Amino acid sequence: VQLQASGGGLAQPGGSLTLSCALSGFSLDDFAIGWYRRAPGKEREGVSCISKSEDITYYADSVKGRFTISRDRAKNTVYLQMNMLRPEDTGVYYCAAAFGGTRQWPNERGMDFWGKGTQVTVSS
Repeated sequence: VQLQASGGGLAQPGGSLTLSCALSGFSLDDFAIGWYRRAPGKEREGVSCISKSEDITYYADSVKGRFTISRDRAKNTVYLQMNMLRPEDTGVYYCAAAFGGTRQWPNERGMDFWGKGTQVTVSS
């Protein structure tokens, strides 16, 4: 299983970015997919997660109403649409896959596979 995160970059406060997490080797339906981030000087935290088949979504309180996670089965890709970005959203964003679903969300021990991170910087 390989996960490839992309779409990071520089955005101004109030701006938007869309991250993509492409899965190869397995069907996206086999996994719950989570997004995590590590801000400078902080521990990695769960940002959002989408369940295996029913597409139930979960969000950290800090991003509710601003971020949207979605799944495109045809492209085997999960997206994280990030709107109204804030400087505190800056960090390295990782996507991860959990074969066991969302039971342990946001505990990252529940994730079985991780992609390399993509840097998001929110600054004016």
